[in-house]
Amino acid sequence: MAGYWDGPEGEDCARRTWLTTRVGAAAGLVGTAYRIILLQPSSALAALQTAAADSVTMATLGAVFGLTTCLSAQVREEPEDPLNYFIGGCATGAVLGARAHSYMTGTMACLGFGTTAALMKIGNKEGWRLTGPPKL
Repeated sequence: MAGYWDGPEGEDCARRTWLTTRVGAAAGLVGTAYRIILLQPSSALAALQTAAADSVTMATLGAVFGLTTCLSAQVREEPEDPLNYFIGGCATGAVLGARAHSYMTGTMACLGFGTTAALMKIGNKEGWRLTGPPKL
């Protein structure tokens, strides 16, 4: 997500939403490719419908995260707060639950996505690294 972390939070919401939408769509395409390979559909049309539905769902989740996070930073007037990312992740999980027609899926996805997003923000602020030598 080159460019997502550039600039202050809560500004340029359209660009941030576009970046997260693109990442979501790309993740949807990769996931769809695996799904089609592992669970082979009965026809090419069924494969195309699966690819479209999964990619649109993931792109929507990315857009909801980007927009909610940015708007939360603007409304709360605390742009660097990890709570904005938790709110964005939770909203994304709620949309996923609505898509699955399941309250439990929405609740668990809200908590999981929200916590993961907040930890990503905290890690970015504090310079956490997943790979490479540690910073001393």
